[in-house]
Amino acid sequence: MSDNTAFVIRPLEARDAAEWRALWTDYLRFYETAVPDAVKDSTFDRLLGRDARDFNGLVAETAGRLTGLVHFLFHRHAWKIEEVCYLQDLFVVPAARGTGLGRALIEAVYAAADAKGAPSVYWLTQDFNHTARRLYDSVGVLTPFIKYQRP
Repeated sequence: MSDNTAFVIRPLEARDAAEWRALWTDYLRFYETAVPDAVKDSTFDRLLGRDARDFNGLVAETAGRLTGLVHFLFHRHAWKIEEVCYLQDLFVVPAARGTGLGRALIEAVYAAADAKGAPSVYWLTQDFNHTARRLYDSVGVLTPFIKYQRP
């Protein structure tokens, strides 16, 4: 795939289920994890849901095939009146990396946040994700926060 390959960023649709499942499985594999099929089904349903608490899903389509995805949600924040936006998952197939597709997916989330009046978009990544971090350094600001979670 070359830099001049045309792609379209669009909302996830029900017809995307099989391709989305393959992309998300590859994304999870990169992070050395997996989830049961019931979680995949639930996540896909939530991405298509109409509940304001549900996730939002966008995909990148290149030549009729899905080549990337991004999942994000809006939530309340104790330090702001407006909701903020959490970009939870971002994945681009290896052949499409370096084409601007990842940047376009992030910018589409920024546009959705702007349309909703969300003053902040944030995300997490693994420290070893060097390729993605080069992109993130160009579209965001690295913060000093360290994540903890329940064991």
